[in-house]
Amino acid sequence: MGEKVVAGQFDLSDRQRYREKLQRCLTGLERLLAEKRFDRPKNLMGLEIELNLVGTDGMPKMLNAQVLERIASRDFQTELAMFNLEVNIAPHRLGGRVFDRLAEEIRTSLAYADRKAGEVDAGIAMIGILPTLDRDDLVSSNLSAVDRYALLNEQIVAARGEDFTLDIEGVERLTCTSKSIAPEAACTSVQLHLQVTPDRFAAVWNAAQAVTAAQIALGANAPFLFGRELWRESRPPLFQQSTDTRPPELQAQGVRPRTWFGERWVTSAYDLFEENRRYFPALLPICDDEDPLEVLDAGGVPSLSELVLHNGTVYRWNRPVYDIADGVPHLRVENRVLPAGPTVTDVIANAAFYYGVVRALAEEPRPLWHRLPFEAAAANFEAACRHGIDARFEWPRRGRLGGTTEVDAAVLVRDELLPLAEAGLDAWGVEPADRDYYLGVIDERCRRRVNGASWQAATFHGALEAGLSREAALAATTRRYVELMREGDPVHLWPVGLPEPAPTG
Repeated sequence: MGEKVVAGQFDLSDRQRYREKLQRCLTGLERLLAEKRFDRPKNLMGLEIELNLVGTDGMPKMLNAQVLERIASRDFQTELAMFNLEVNIAPHRLGGRVFDRLAEEIRTSLAYADRKAGEVDAGIAMIGILPTLDRDDLVSSNLSAVDRYALLNEQIVAARGEDFTLDIEGVERLTCTSKSIAPEAACTSVQLHLQVTPDRFAAVWNAAQAVTAAQIALGANAPFLFGRELWRESRPPLFQQSTDTRPPELQAQGVRPRTWFGERWVTSAYDLFEENRRYFPALLPICDDEDPLEVLDAGGVPSLSELVLHNGTVYRWNRPVYDIADGVPHLRVENRVLPAGPTVTDVIANAAFYYGVVRALAEEPRPLWHRLPFEAAAANFEAACRHGIDARFEWPRRGRLGGTTEVDAAVLVRDELLPLAEAGLDAWGVEPADRDYYLGVIDERCRRRVNGASWQAATFHGALEAGLSREAALAATTRRYVELMREGDPVHLWPVGLPEPAPTG
């Protein structure tokens, strides 16, 4: 047809070579699994938190390069936009007082980062979406000055071939367009990693998929975007639409989005990597010189770099991870569903709930995913994103009756999932003091029906009723949020509303 089929610096030969290399990586993974070459479990967990930079006025500050220069720690790195940072917490062994130790490490790291940010009149905010972000903040000129972000943006834009459309209808409706993936940067999350053996991978991943809805119901913290009140957790629809390489015609044909819940329970980690190859064209067809099968034949461990790179451009809410540590390959489940914040205590409580309930569900003799249709798990996830702590789920009936029924999310967590989380943390060897304190935070959120999103919405509406404009109410809500975040009490204890102005005399 005379078209020049080229995207950025990649041409057809690059894509063909990458596709062949990706298949060799898959074959290599299959051999590694068959030969049982993977590391034995060390009960290791890991944690990453994405952060926002805000000014004393509650507005975003495009200063991550300056702040990172002052922090000068490898634990902190850039994220997609100039108002984003990410902190990586070193892996910990699950057991003992691990959650208290994690909380102390994170508090120390964030306090240090906050002090350094203060040197350029900024501060750290842990929140799912910063309420004061404006469309003008999320443009390509505000992407971090890192080659991989520019290249990824270029390739996603080229694959789509037209502007991105955001159309999210919740309490209010937002419709707008973007010429880049920059709106994705509004989403700041917590990622929880769990190293697992190949034999346990499918059970852990399926369990994690089944409880994503409960995680969101408990932890929703992103009710606003561009001045509109949308879903209680607006990150998933925003993330899907702002990275969607499919023009409307491909959407209508049922082509999968790159931000994806999935469509089935799995039997192996291989299933997920193979789906990635089958359903998603390469965005970054960059090949290295390693032949993974030759490395295996020589008794070595291949990096499978094409498989790893491709996996990083498919945005599953529970993502498989292949990695090598000390020369030995291992697998992880990366749980990406939770928003950041509101406080360190809340983040750690969310983590304790997740690690506990996933351990218990993965070891149940009658697996939950044999009783819950995958379509119901996906629908539960959307219901939780829309309604937060007030969501209702389809869930298997207890006892011998079989089938499913509709349940209130908070009731389900208190009656069924919290006891499972307690048993799971016991199985990990977590000290009762840690277990009871952090699961108690989850219980209180359910009892009071409060999470970050409900607090933000209630405080915003109170500010409107007090006579503030929408913009002023969002800014005041953000400033109050950051103030309470720094004080550190979990969100179920936060007073709703803005403080009364001090009397002048």
